[in-house]
Amino acid sequence: MSVTDSNVDINKLIPVETHEVFNQSLALENYNLYHCDVALQEAVTVNGGVDDGALSHHGERCGRADVINWGFEANENKPQLDTHDRFGHRVDLVKFHPSYHNLMDMALRAGVHSGPWQVNAKHAHVQRAALSYMQSQVDAGHGCPLTMTFASVPTLKLTPSLADTWLPKILENAYQPENIPYFEKRALTIGMGMTEKQGGSDVQANTTYATPLCDRGSGALYALNGHKWFLSAPMCDAFLMLAKTDGGLSCFLVPRWREDGQKNGLYLQRLKNKMGNVSNASSEVELRQAHGWMVGEEGRGVPAIIEMVALTRFDCMVGSSAGQRQAVVQAVHHARRRQAFGARLIEQPLMRNVLADLQLEIEGSLALTMRMARALDSSQDPAEQLLMRLGTAVGKFWICKRTPGHAYEAMECLGGNGVIENCILPRLYREAPINAIWEGSGNIQALDVLRAIAKTPAVLAQWFTELGMSSGLFADLDRAVSQLQDAFKNLGDPAYQARQLVEQLALTMQASLLARHAPSAVAEAFVRSRLGGRQAIYGCLPEGVDLAAILDRVLPEQY
Repeated sequence: MSVTDSNVDINKLIPVETHEVFNQSLALENYNLYHCDVALQEAVTVNGGVDDGALSHHGERCGRADVINWGFEANENKPQLDTHDRFGHRVDLVKFHPSYHNLMDMALRAGVHSGPWQVNAKHAHVQRAALSYMQSQVDAGHGCPLTMTFASVPTLKLTPSLADTWLPKILENAYQPENIPYFEKRALTIGMGMTEKQGGSDVQANTTYATPLCDRGSGALYALNGHKWFLSAPMCDAFLMLAKTDGGLSCFLVPRWREDGQKNGLYLQRLKNKMGNVSNASSEVELRQAHGWMVGEEGRGVPAIIEMVALTRFDCMVGSSAGQRQAVVQAVHHARRRQAFGARLIEQPLMRNVLADLQLEIEGSLALTMRMARALDSSQDPAEQLLMRLGTAVGKFWICKRTPGHAYEAMECLGGNGVIENCILPRLYREAPINAIWEGSGNIQALDVLRAIAKTPAVLAQWFTELGMSSGLFADLDRAVSQLQDAFKNLGDPAYQARQLVEQLALTMQASLLARHAPSAVAEAFVRSRLGGRQAIYGCLPEGVDLAAILDRVLPEQY
């Protein structure tokens, strides 16, 4: 009898479903990013912070399924530029998906941009770094305007007349994305435009020029003409920019709207089509008689804006550490639920080696990042100032450099599922190189370390003083510190050796901090793998390290 016979029920012969879904992981969601992160809790405590409820609350929000989905939606729906409205008027308006606005509102209400600048704030940089670290795990892109808004404060304080007008609104814990003049808002965000197409990091090659409209000098109004190759977050209410005057390269605060309520002379040319950081808009802009107030002294633009750049570089450390954390927690979550060759992945020796090594990386990254947060909290202490001067460049160089390889290894732990776009790992992988390149690439950071040491030798002496606090705890660490001291005493071509020197500055400091503050299993494994001559690719931990103790720190067993 033929299966086409009208008397045969075809559904009884051919199953509608050909398989059931099993041996697959589930989405990691509805978990508390603070309570589930032992290393973060310890780092906050060690560096003087406390969970007064804000960290737990923010950790719970960041782990909610709907908030995690905001991160996906903000990246799946790129910002769109409207240069003109439908009637032909120039508007230069960037439109975002509602999920992007939700993330911005959540972060600003939590004070991710403002905490350290509040009166009588204690351990506020440590607390804020922890908040930002959790927020960045949901989506890295919207962290750009948050960082610049936060970091603009010290620069704007150089000109009290501007600070009095702008800072109360910048420090407001609220979000107002409307495209209206700054003086009609109660909450403002700040962006930045430094680089030009012919110069990049060499800002002295900039050609944008500023002409005084009446008075000149700090706080005076100028007209800027030129271009910026990267204008970060063009929907912000104002931007700190560099432009030349008769007195040299100077810093300016350039608003989107002029003081008379008219649109300012900022003409967006296009949005950059980036490989990562997709939810954030990065633009090219022409300045045609754009009004802006001088910030700081004329001819002192680089020192003025460096006040901002130092903090944005610190936030690159925070953001890259956050990317490492989210990558390893996804890998461990998957390995606990996936079986292969008769056992769960988390039970198999080689996979355990890889996962534990990935966790050691974030242990070191977080330890160094939060130590620099403590230095920021103690910036009135000359010793902490010296440590921070070197630490932000060293930390940005090393942590950001390690993140792309870390993201790849975590992705490989998920196999084919790790490269599918409805998994967060592809986004983390594309995001991983961004912080290493923005705010000064690796070579810029390495050369900045040499410049800081040459200008102020005390910064290196303070670094070794800090390293001395772990003396005698691990022979491999003591040996590495001694070799590093010898290397600085016997320099050949410092610029040629810069990357190797900065790598060792970072590794010895990470190891020293873990030796003093982390559980012995973590400290021993880090020192033996990073300083004992064994480190190559991830998953090459030496025998005898306590893998179980390291892996237990990643995520509670129920997840």
